Amino acid sequence: MLTIYRRHQKHCEHRGEGRSYRRCRCIIWVDGSVAGVEVPKSLRTRDWQKAQGIVRQWEAEGQHVEEAQPIIVKEGCDKFMADAEARGLREPTLYKYRLLFRQLQAFAAGEGIKCLCECDLDFLRRFRGTWPNRNIAARKKLEALRAFFRFCWESEWIPNNPAIKLKPPKITDPPTMPFSPEEVTQILAACNQYRGGRANAQRLRALVQLLRFSGLRIRDAVTLHRDRIVNGKLLLYTAKTGTPVHIPLPDFVVHELEMSRGTNPQFYFWSGEGKPKSCVGDWQRSLKKLFRLAGIPDGHAHRFRHTFASNLLLAGVPLDRVATLLGHTNSKITEKHYAPWIRARQEQLEADVRKVWDQLTELSVELPASRLVGPHNSRVN
Repeated sequence: MLTIYRRHQKHCEHRGEGRSYRRCRCIIWVDGSVAGVEVPKSLRTRDWQKAQGIVRQWEAEGQHVEEAQPIIVKEGCDKFMADAEARGLREPTLYKYRLLFRQLQAFAAGEGIKCLCECDLDFLRRFRGTWPNRNIAARKKLEALRAFFRFCWESEWIPNNPAIKLKPPKITDPPTMPFSPEEVTQILAACNQYRGGRANAQRLRALVQLLRFSGLRIRDAVTLHRDRIVNGKLLLYTAKTGTPVHIPLPDFVVHELEMSRGTNPQFYFWSGEGKPKSCVGDWQRSLKKLFRLAGIPDGHAHRFRHTFASNLLLAGVPLDRVATLLGHTNSKITEKHYAPWIRARQEQLEADVRKVWDQLTELSVELPASRLVGPHNSRVN
């Protein structure tokens, strides 16, 4: 005879009540024997009716059906990473997945969870509660978690995708603020006050000018190969059509880059050794010191990219062309972040408001003075 019960997990508040309590959401196990064979094992389900159906089938057939071994959490993470590498995801994306999986495996081990099928919605909610991430970082991490469990569900390792029911965090999206011309002047002036030697100060100024006039992300800028700049033009990337996208750089920016001498003649700012992430961290710390010297405590490298985009839009460059220069796959992304600086849209808004004011002015001139005076403002003789 077979008996089913809930095997209470470490975090279950009913753990001390033993097998008699079954209203929690712990995994259901079976104990007993079928045809003289002991079958103490997990049924890998939390549904009591489903567990009863499995046991009845075993007793009717006189034997228990051996199912495929469940996928453990670490094995699922490893298989996802192998697939991600085969798809050619960039190293920064792979790094974020590795960090997420280390945290997931550590939390699962602390909760006594071994298999992916045991990771239910309640488990994922508790796991998310341990995240230090907030705002956009929390949303990106949730997207990665959903992608992993969608991969597990599509691979038929779990009966459903519990991560899809996790509600996204509330996002306070601050406006995209570029550097003002005064702030740019302060940053360039602070390069002369930077402590660390004349050569380092000169390289830091060259990096600032490159970020300002190219719109590159910090990682792409600090790992820029010297071959990418030919005849004063920077190769941003190669489009999906195979057409290279170039951007001309001012002569003084090219000159400052050529004067920037590092340890590796093939790169402007990277030694070519170690991981690019380490190089980015070093230059971000240098820029943080520079922003403090310039009196801009909220400065960061990505604001140069915002400055580049907003200057183009204010000059009347069409949105789709700015999106191409920024490397966005869709102009909707550019519009979302830089809509306030689209000159054509601003001019249209101003024209609409002026049109309304003109109509109201004409109406007020045509109406008799008596009709312009309200009943409460009429004079009593």
